[in-house]
Amino acid sequence: MALAYEAWDSERAAEIIAELKSHEGATLVILHALQEAFGYVPQDAIPMIALALNLSRAEVHGVFTFYHDFRKVPAGRHVLKLCLAEACQSAGGDALAARAETTLGMAVGETRGDGVVSLEPVYCLGLCATAPSAMLDGRLIGRLDATRLDALLAEAQR
Repeated sequence: MALAYEAWDSERAAEIIAELKSHEGATLVILHALQEAFGYVPQDAIPMIALALNLSRAEVHGVFTFYHDFRKVPAGRHVLKLCLAEACQSAGGDALAARAETTLGMAVGETRGDGVVSLEPVYCLGLCATAPSAMLDGRLIGRLDATRLDALLAEAQR
């Protein structure tokens, strides 16, 4: 199932920010909500968040850049996350990541030029006992092997 995102709209972003600004930990809550709505957090949103929360732009930018899950650019229609943590590496995750890069013609951390798929690193999906693991459009996959990866890559390219 492909992820569907709204096109960036500063008015819609302002609505999201206003709705969530009183929540505890509002900076993270807002950043997550914006990314869920738009597929990324546009740079134009940073000063909007700062103003609403009475923070400096640097404070908001620091939170945004500290967490690797936040995107600066729109994600592809499908997002394939490959676990690159130690447990998955020791179970062959690095070779699977290289296979995915070759098949998709792009590096981990990139979105393909046609916008169909993003290949993202993640450093733990909590499936260490079933390593290596991945996530496609929010669906967790354990015991990943070349055959299962190839099926995920085919699905992600549709």
